[in-house]
Amino acid sequence: MSSPLVGKTIVLGVTGSIAAYKAADLVSQLRKLEAEVHPVLTNGGAKFITPLTLQTLARRPVAEDLWDEGRGWQPGHVELADKADLLLIAPATADVIGQFAHGLASDFLGSLHLVARCPILLAPAMNGKMWQHPATVANVATLRDRGVDFIGPEEGMLACGYEGIGRMWPVEGIIERAETILNTD
Repeated sequence: MSSPLVGKTIVLGVTGSIAAYKAADLVSQLRKLEAEVHPVLTNGGAKFITPLTLQTLARRPVAEDLWDEGRGWQPGHVELADKADLLLIAPATADVIGQFAHGLASDFLGSLHLVARCPILLAPAMNGKMWQHPATVANVATLRDRGVDFIGPEEGMLACGYEGIGRMWPVEGIIERAETILNTD
C-alpha cells in the first residue's frame, strides 16, 4: 500500500529552534515516501541548519528571503502556496506561532502562510515556559479556531536543560499526522 504522501507537495517551514536539525531527517523521510518537499527557512532556522543541507535532501532550492523570490512574474510565496497540499512547520517556535496568529507577513514564511489555502500542521518546539505562557496559549487557541492542526509538543529533556513539555514531536509521528491529513482515499 502506498503512502498518501506520494506526489503531494509539502512546504516545510523550518524556524529558529534547536530542533531545526530534525528537519533534515523529516525532509529525507518525506522524500522516501515520494512527497515533493519545498523547504522554507527563516532567519532563525538558518542559525541551526544550513540551506545547503535542506536543498540537497529536498532536491529543491530553499526559500529564505521574501525580497529575493526568483525570476518569474508571480511572487514566489504565492506560487508556492498555490501548489502546496500541506504547509508543515517543524519546528514551530513561539515566534512563528504568534506571527501566524496575528497575520504578520514580515518574511517569506509569514507571507506564504497568509496566502496558503491548504491544510496547516505545526509541530511546536520551545522551552516549556514559553509553551505555557498565556500569549502562546492564546495564539495556539486562535490558530486552532482557524483550523490549524498541531502535533505536540511532547515532554522530555529540553535543550535548555529543563525537563518538561516543549520537545518537538518525533519525526515519525509528524509524518503519520501528515499522512492522515492528506489521506484523500
